[in-house]
Amino acid sequence: MYRVTVTTDELSAALARVQAALTDTRPLMQDIGEFMQRSTKANFDAGTDPDGNAWAPRSPVTLARYEKNKDKPGPRPLIGPSKSLSTTISYEAEADEVSWGSNMIYAAVMQFGAQQGEFGARMGLNKKGRRYFFPIPWGNIPARPYLGIGTADQQAIGEIIAEYLGDAAGD
Repeated sequence: MYRVTVTTDELSAALARVQAALTDTRPLMQDIGEFMQRSTKANFDAGTDPDGNAWAPRSPVTLARYEKNKDKPGPRPLIGPSKSLSTTISYEAEADEVSWGSNMIYAAVMQFGAQQGEFGARMGLNKKGRRYFFPIPWGNIPARPYLGIGTADQQAIGEIIAEYLGDAAGD
């Protein structure tokens, strides 16, 4: 049996950096979070899910509502006049994980969709003061996934990890 003992200061320092990098991966998670934040915002710009599939188009009812309010609906679904959803994408990096998304109350509905009445009903009053109930949401909302890791994202994250390990080794 052969044994190799490495005693060079340079290699020992590189191995120490790798060990430290594998102990606290928060910088890596921050890099991945920043990348996924940019990638998710790019999904809004393209109007597609993480794999490049186009989102369901706006419904005629939604388009009519924008015309009635004299707002411009924008070129893509999920981007309204305020651009609230697309501008609230953020990430949070921990020592061993990263999460990203939006804090908007309707963010999950936009990601996964919802069926008419899925969240119950709400009472309203008509012009004669009579109560009526309407479903929430009032119509079906198709899923328009904007969060996720697409094929190109997987490759880029692999490159970020490789660069992180290379930097940790001093390469």
